Formats: sequence, structure tokens, C-alpha cells
Amino acid sequence: MTEQQYVEDDFTRDTDYLEDRITQDGRDGWPVEPGRYRLVAARACPWANRAIIVRRLLGLEDAIGLGLCGPTHDSRSWTFDLDPGGRDPVLGIERLQEAFLARDPGYSKGITVPAMIDVPSGQVVTNDFPQITIDLSLEWTAYHRDGAPELYPEAWRDEIDEVSSWIYTDVNNGVYRCGFAGRQASYERAYDRLFAALDRLEERLTDRRYLVGDHVTEADVRLFTTLARFDPVYHGHFKCNRNKLIEMPALWGYARDLFQTPGFGDNIDFEQIKRHYYVVHSDINPTRIVPKGPDLSNWLTPHGREQLGGSPFGDGTPPGPPPAREVVPAEHTAT
Repeated sequence: MTEQQYVEDDFTRDTDYLEDRITQDGRDGWPVEPGRYRLVAARACPWANRAIIVRRLLGLEDAIGLGLCGPTHDSRSWTFDLDPGGRDPVLGIERLQEAFLARDPGYSKGITVPAMIDVPSGQVVTNDFPQITIDLSLEWTAYHRDGAPELYPEAWRDEIDEVSSWIYTDVNNGVYRCGFAGRQASYERAYDRLFAALDRLEERLTDRRYLVGDHVTEADVRLFTTLARFDPVYHGHFKCNRNKLIEMPALWGYARDLFQTPGFGDNIDFEQIKRHYYVVHSDINPTRIVPKGPDLSNWLTPHGREQLGGSPFGDGTPPGPPPAREVVPAEHTAT
């Protein structure tokens, strides 16, 4: 079951999520406990990719397991077709749908990634993707690695929320409003709104290295996963074609800066990204042919953003190498 819906005029996103939270005090019945929960995600999905990146930046790999779904799925659910036997090795399930039905046998809402699963019961706790990453930052502090960055610092929180709000509406979701518009007029409204926001970001990032403050924050993670997909997918597949990302100097430099920052680019799987959009969205791409391009080597070219000041992790340090089981194959990323 996907989040995309056509309506008569404009695209809308199903945001009716399970909103339980995993917290230090366990007020929703789900206390923070290392090893108890499994983050189920998909590298293909921008919303799930955020959670994968934040988990890595904060060093939560040992505290929270990671289950990865394949890039394609049918109308029922994301599946674990990357794992031997097509089953998640910890949860023992073939479809993410099984964890939702374990929570509620009559569950009828969206079955989406990312989702936090309670391993002992096999039940989904939450698929509220914006809250998941905030809680990884604020509720799991006892298990953050030494040198972990503050991705949601209190002093910058209001600005992060304000910037993230319009980025979500006009950019993160804006590309979908273009791609799934049901009418010409609604497409053109979404297109104009998207590129107005990208122009606003281009101006904002011309003289500052990061969206808020002087190091990476939650806001940067949220924007990055859309930018990483822009030229490979959104420009053509979703008709967001006024220009490519590589034609916007500040945004393109910013995207490369983050891509080359440990925890960001090493969690981007361009092969899975393209397969997901071009195969699953058969209503937009009936042939399901996956484009061979674009050339990805330019993601590794110098960006020169260091001259703007700041540093990726503030007073912290970069995360170490990803666990061997979580390494993106070299042929799936920029080389």
C-alpha cells in the first residue's frame, strides 16, 4: 500500500500514521530499550532514507537494528526480498504488512516506511516518519555515540521547524504533487511552487553552508534526501524539469557537500532509488523501463563549501564506517 493518491484536482498524501512514540519515560507504553526495536526502512524511499541517515549519524546501530526492504513492492506492502528466503532475519516476516496486522488485525491505514517495530511482539510501534527522527535525537541520547552531532538543538529548534515546514510542503512533497497531479492546472501550480521554493533555497544557501546554524541539523537531512533523487528521478519521472539540480550552483554544491559527509552519501543507493520510482509507479511509467543515467560521478567532485565556514558535526566527530551488512554496493552509488 503506497502513500500516493490521485484526487480529482491535486495530489494529497496519506498522513494518517500510527503516532505512538518510543520515549525515555515510556509514556505510550514503549520505553527506550537497546535491542528491543527494529527500524524497518527502504533505501529507495526518501522518508525512510532520513531515518537511516539519522540513525547512522547518531551512532545508534547497536541500539536499534535495521531491516531493509527491497526497492519494489506491490499494492499490499513493502517486502523483504533482499534477505535470504525473502524474510527479515530478525522479525521472520515476508511483508511489513504483517507487523501492522500484528498490532491491529483490522488495520486499514497506510503501510509505510520507516516503521519502528517492537521485536518481542512483532508489532509496529509507529510509522510517523517526522517524529521518528526527532525522537532518535531527543529520546535515545543515552545510546548516542561519543561525538554525535546535535541534530535538533534547542537553541535552533524554532528555526529548524519553520524551515522544515515549508521545505516539506513545497519541496519534499512538492515533487510528488508535480508527479501525481491529476490535471494540467494542478501540475502547473505544483511546479511553480516547487521551483519558487528551490529558488528560495538557492538564495539561502549561497552564503551559508547549512540550512540552520553552522553544522548539520534535522533540516539538512530532510532536504538532502529529496535533492539526492532530483536529477535521477524527479526531473524526468515527475516532470520537475525547469532545470536540473546540477544547474543550481548553491544547491548543487550543498548537496555534494552533504553527500560527501559520512552518513549521508554512503546511505544513498541510486540503483534502488531508480528501480523504486520507475517500476512501482507504473501508472506514470507503464513500460517500467529504468533509465540508465544520469552519470553519478559528479557527486564526488569538489564543492568548495568549506569556505562558507562551519563544520558538518560542530564540536562532534564523523561516524565510523557503516556495519558491513549495511554497506551500499559500490555499483549502486557514485564512484
